[in-house]
Parts: sequence; C-alpha cells; structure tokens
Amino acid sequence: MKKDVLGVKIDDITMSEAVETVAGWLTKPGKRYIVTPNPEFLVAAKADLIFKNILNNADLSIPDGIGLKLSGKVKNIVYGADLMEKLVALAAENGFAVSFLGGGDGVAEKVAERLKKKYPKLTVNYTLEGPVIPAKAGIYTNKDLWIPDQVRDDKVDLLFVAFGHIKQEKWIVNNLPKLPVKVAMGVGGAFDYISGTVSRAPMWIRKLGLEWLFRLIIQPWRIKRQLALLKYLWLLTQGN
Repeated sequence: MKKDVLGVKIDDITMSEAVETVAGWLTKPGKRYIVTPNPEFLVAAKADLIFKNILNNADLSIPDGIGLKLSGKVKNIVYGADLMEKLVALAAENGFAVSFLGGGDGVAEKVAERLKKKYPKLTVNYTLEGPVIPAKAGIYTNKDLWIPDQVRDDKVDLLFVAFGHIKQEKWIVNNLPKLPVKVAMGVGGAFDYISGTVSRAPMWIRKLGLEWLFRLIIQPWRIKRQLALLKYLWLLTQGN
C-alpha cells in the first residue's frame, strides 16, 4: 500500500514482498524502475519537483531507513543495499543477467567480483563506472545523459546504478526507455558497502535504526548531508 510522506509516495512493504514483486516483473514484458527514498531524498524532493515526480512515478518506492518510520505512516524498513543483494541472489538462482553501473574507480568491478564469488551462478553482463553526471536541479540535457555503447547494446534483466541520489534517478528515468533493461534500480552507496570500500554498520546497529550515525562516525564529511535529517524532522512537525 502506498503511503504519503511529505508528498512522496512510499510502498509500505516488507523485504520479501519487494523481492516477490520484482521477481514477477522479470518474467513479464515492460520496463520498470525502483527508488529508495530516505529522509535526504524527501528533503531534496521539496526543492526539486522533477525529482519528486520521478519518485512518485516509480514502480517501486521502498522505505529505506528508520527515518520513514518516524513519520508514523510507514511500518516497514527495506534497506536499498539489502534489497540489491536479495535481487542479485534472485538473479543468480533464476538465470537473470545483471549489470553494475557507477561507483568510483574500479568499484563496480569489485562489486561484481564479490557477488560472483558469493553467488557462483550469477551472470554479469558488464561493470562500468559510467558517465559523469553533474549535480544540478532541473532537467538533464542529452550531453549530461551520455550512455556508454555497452549499456545501450547489452540486454540486461537488472541494472543497478550508483551515481548518487537525484543523479541516478534522473539518469534512469531519462534513459530506461532507450535501454534493453527490464528493471533498473538506483542504489547510491550500496556499491561501496558490497565492494568493501566502506564498512557497513553491524546488523544490531541497523536494527536500532542507527546506521546513519555509524556512517557519520566513519565518514564525518557526511555531516552536511546528515543535516537533511534534521530538516526532515522539522518538516514532519510542520505537517509539510
């Protein structure tokens, strides 16, 4: 069921329900995309209506983090990084092809290496850093949305895109109609976790809803981004 949090529609579903939904898509025609809203997304959507529309038109909008529960409207949490790995496992088990686009230098390749080691049957069509997307509000131009030939030509069931929030979602929406991809998902920092580039919070910290604090401790430069959480909480109190 869709829930409205600060004007953004969120699918209040469990992890198993999310995986089951995507599994159904992979056996049917059509193109779909997944977004992973957290408080930072919702604050950004207030200032960027194009981004807000992208979130609201997503085929699946998972509640990524404790912040969504704090709204009092969402009961479940489905972390984007966890859903990504569940979908990779699904792909390996059922013969679906995946690809990884984005991340820093060599990160996508490390992601593929680690996941193929964990899921030997996994088919990875390509791993690419991808185009450099400028951070800006509004509509991206064709120059901004350059597509590598391999991305344009290779058929993929699941494409995971890690350009950072806003950029990856706009890239997906603008390019998915032109790509031989069934399901695309923006995954933000998931590549860094899976590749081992950045340590992820232990499970007990995640269960307490304090992964954001763990990330701030190991990446203090994120303090400006975490201020979005304070603005999000303020917006909730205002009923906006």
